[in-house]
Amino acid sequence: MSEDMKVIVFQLENEEYGIPVQQVRSIERVQHITRVPRTAPFIKGVINLRGVITPIIDLRIRLGLAELSVNESTRIIIVSNEDMDVGFIVDAANDVIDLGEDTIEPAPDVVGSVQAEYIKGVAKVEKRLIVMIDLEEVLKVEIGQSFVNI
Repeated sequence: MSEDMKVIVFQLENEEYGIPVQQVRSIERVQHITRVPRTAPFIKGVINLRGVITPIIDLRIRLGLAELSVNESTRIIIVSNEDMDVGFIVDAANDVIDLGEDTIEPAPDVVGSVQAEYIKGVAKVEKRLIVMIDLEEVLKVEIGQSFVNI
């Protein structure tokens, strides 16, 4: 019997992506983001979320997609990784679905226009393909020749 997991499904361009629900703390409307000088281009800045300063990453830019201006459906998904909260700007947060572990297949080298290093796998759900994001890889930042977690 395969384990089911709940996944938050969100959209970037015309693709659907997923993050396990246990890593998601909340989904927020976009609010004022304070820029932080000399950070990577995909780091938009920080927000004060209920008294906690939270870094915000534009997931489109991080995954190599074109930047898009904020609109009514744009959301910030707050994820928790190693005792730290980080927000991802996404085009839209669609729904929560149950995935069986057996529906997730290994990622091909390139999924759409996103490099495979950021992908855990691809889930087939009826006629939908949901690209599962690898949070640890997305949150690594290259500094010189070494990587550090944000």
